[in-house]
Amino acid sequence: MPVPLDDPSAWAWSGVPRPHFVGGNDVRLLQGGDELFPRMVAAIEAARHEVWLATYIFHSDDAARAVAAALSAAAGRGVEVNVVVDGFGSLQTMATLREWLRPSGVRLEVFRPLDRWWAWLQPGQMRRLHTKLCVVDSESAYVGGINVIDDRHDLHHGWSDAPRLDYAVELRGPIARQVRDTARAMWARAHLGHFWGEELRALARSAAPVEQTVLLLRQLRTRPQPVPGDDGGEPVRAAFVVRDNLRQRRAIERSYVEAIRGARERVDIAVPYFYPGQTFRRALRRAAARGVRVRLLLQGKIDYRIAALAARALYDELRAHGVRIYEYTPAFLHAKVAVVDDDWATVGSSNIDPLSLLLNLEANVVVRDPLFARALADRLDSAIDASREVKTQPAGSGWRSWLHRGFVAWCASVYLRLAGIGGRY
Repeated sequence: MPVPLDDPSAWAWSGVPRPHFVGGNDVRLLQGGDELFPRMVAAIEAARHEVWLATYIFHSDDAARAVAAALSAAAGRGVEVNVVVDGFGSLQTMATLREWLRPSGVRLEVFRPLDRWWAWLQPGQMRRLHTKLCVVDSESAYVGGINVIDDRHDLHHGWSDAPRLDYAVELRGPIARQVRDTARAMWARAHLGHFWGEELRALARSAAPVEQTVLLLRQLRTRPQPVPGDDGGEPVRAAFVVRDNLRQRRAIERSYVEAIRGARERVDIAVPYFYPGQTFRRALRRAAARGVRVRLLLQGKIDYRIAALAARALYDELRAHGVRIYEYTPAFLHAKVAVVDDDWATVGSSNIDPLSLLLNLEANVVVRDPLFARALADRLDSAIDASREVKTQPAGSGWRSWLHRGFVAWCASVYLRLAGIGGRY
């Protein structure tokens, strides 16, 4: 059933918090689902009031089943459990998820569903929910790049012995409330889209349609409550950064570029899909030119060939300016993380490509803490040691390189225009 009109949670779809640093947090780095899922399940099992979960992929393997079982058990004992999944990312398992979750009272919503053939033709279908968020009782939150699927299971390539390289963070403290506001907003947007026609009919049939409409507009302007402890506090300062298509279109990209521009010693970035725009590439080139060690860890075991083609179109340009590029070959790379100097680090869902930076709903955590930055840097150093460095000489402005870059740029431009994005990237 739809949430009543007088329930603000149904209409707080615009209440995504703006990024700002807040202190007094505990932040734990988690590598892969093997570290994430047990801690997330334990938190859900201990939930007293509410659970919010937003994910791109919610699969049906054993790892996903364990999460679903915890969610269902929580709902069964009276906890309010709200789950939103992406209509494309979870398309294969939608029927299973409904069977698993809804009988126990889990409020499951689908962001931009594709359950009818004409849904594929609707505007905006290229803009997907790509966040991976879970919040329990506004006290503990989990943010990163890990979908609800076994790390050894790839939807296109099947099972493998080695797990994907991926990361998430466990957050406790004031920042968890910001994550909760965003997860709630994602759920409410999906709910609003699902029940929009029914809610409009309810407005028309109401005894006081004008008053009900005014109430609806007021609720649409709802903002999350301010988080105490802004711009200070110990032990860890962190910011929750969201990219959406409303107020924060380039927030994640801006946080990266600002950090790179201020780098003094190192910039390490690990991401599977890498095709940044001019501003981002210029920041990397200038950092390398002033003596900063700039390293990119990209995928060496390819999952999507067009994505690898796009990244490799930039190799010559970046290597010619001193950027070192490594390809991770032990397993699939799915991490979206970075470390700048010794006190700035980010973990999240955003790739560095047009889909993540301009289209999808994404969420990253930026942490300003030397101990956390060191922990992530150590993990990246180990991954880079297990990778192969791209050693071929830059091809400069040869015609093959020119054609390669031109073809990729044309493909990106066409895709963005189809998605409704104009201008230069």
